[in-house]
Amino acid sequence: LPPNRFRFPDPRNAPPSGFVAAGGNLAPETIVGAYRAGLFPWPHDGVDTLWWSPDPRAILPPERFHVSRRLARRVRQGRFRVTLDAAFAQVIAACAVRPEGTWITPGIMRAYLRLHTLGWAHSFEVWNPEGALVGGLYGLRVGPLFGAESMFHRATDASKIALLALCRFAPRDGIALIDVQLPTPHLDSLGAEAIPRAEYLRRIAAAGL
Repeated sequence: LPPNRFRFPDPRNAPPSGFVAAGGNLAPETIVGAYRAGLFPWPHDGVDTLWWSPDPRAILPPERFHVSRRLARRVRQGRFRVTLDAAFAQVIAACAVRPEGTWITPGIMRAYLRLHTLGWAHSFEVWNPEGALVGGLYGLRVGPLFGAESMFHRATDASKIALLALCRFAPRDGIALIDVQLPTPHLDSLGAEAIPRAEYLRRIAAAGL
């Protein structure tokens, strides 16, 4: 990628809500540069180029992913097939369909589709026995960091199976840190932990991002 021509403010000075800056663009080098700086784009009110670094930050250590008895049973049944990067456009489009509205704007969708074409953005897909896409997630890979952006399901536990696939794939492919951005009760139940922003920034710096 060409050098990122925008310099982001120091996220350590941002409020706990995480808002760091507005402006720039959604070029691949800008988004990758944001992740390297501990930021991510999160549109609000029709503005795509808003950059955030919340405090605390939610991460999911791959080894801590919680497999419930029900999820373990579904995995053992072998009804679902999981793929990597087989249907990125379908996954991000499905993630954008939410009754409460979505932050995945057309601009964000185009930006991540381009990042996928360039080999930076990836998806995990979950398919049912009939060959229908019933779950998945997508995110951005920057060295040992995977920034999980969004996931969806059309069948019970399908998004959890996609996240489990990511956690199993991570150590085999050199992913040491899965960033899930904002703490939520659902992510907490799956093994995510909230860490101070300063600790998150320390970890990505130590990883050489």
